[in-house]
Amino acid sequence: MARLDFTDRRDITDRPEAPGTMNTPRVYGHTKSGEPVSDELVEQLAHKAEHGYDVDELIDRRGRRERPRLASGQSTVESIRLDLDPKERLVPRAEDEGVPASEVIRAALRHHLEAS
Repeated sequence: MARLDFTDRRDITDRPEAPGTMNTPRVYGHTKSGEPVSDELVEQLAHKAEHGYDVDELIDRRGRRERPRLASGQSTVESIRLDLDPKERLVPRAEDEGVPASEVIRAALRHHLEAS
């Protein structure tokens, strides 16, 4: 039986590293902003959690996540059912104007009510 010589390591060290090996940083997913969730980020978040969060900062931030108010300040939510034709015409119109479909609907409703 042939014996292997482990003293000559040239064949091992000259090879390029295979992708996905232990030296590649592990990614557990991505944040909402697209940043990879790595071991380092997990450590940073754990460190921040262990030292406690500023409750006032969290409360202040919570208020900014609301939907922006309309110009008048007060609004209601109304649900309407659209046929396919108006819906198919609504989406490209909103995209052309660079506004949400709801804004096109509000403008059309205002125009209709002012005309009558």
